[in-house]
Amino acid sequence: MTISRQFLIRLKLHESPAYKIAQRAGVNANTLSRLINGIDPVKPQDERIISVGEVIGLSPSECFEKESEDLHLQMTREQK
Repeated sequence: MTISRQFLIRLKLHESPAYKIAQRAGVNANTLSRLINGIDPVKPQDERIISVGEVIGLSPSECFEKESEDLHLQMTREQK
């Protein structure tokens, strides 16, 4: 399961910095950073991502890539 591109774009373009969004969502700012940078694995329906998504105006389903998109992204990376 990966974080959606829409999530990352909304987070980056939001008027508040990511650490403040994380605070409002009840997520440690360092944890959010590790999740979006791929250091910590994202679990299916990860509540930390869903909480941040709610703060930036996304539904839970909009926070994650669909499986077919995950597979396409993985195959694209492997070809490089």
